[in-house]
Amino acid sequence: MENTIRTKRKELGLSQEELAGKCGVSRQTINAIENNKYDPTLSLAFRLAKELQTTVDTLFTPSEN
Repeated sequence: MENTIRTKRKELGLSQEELAGKCGVSRQTINAIENNKYDPTLSLAFRLAKELQTTVDTLFTPSEN
């Protein structure tokens, strides 16, 4: 799964720590998701989309592999 979390987060001027706090997860979780090392749960994906002012469909796309 590919995502645009880093781009959206930076557009909003949020640090990984700030986004993590708003979503109720650790900064390491945000880092792992941004680096495509971890696919979030559906509920976390919705929280991320809400905090990043976008939709889940826009935030995540299937990877090419």
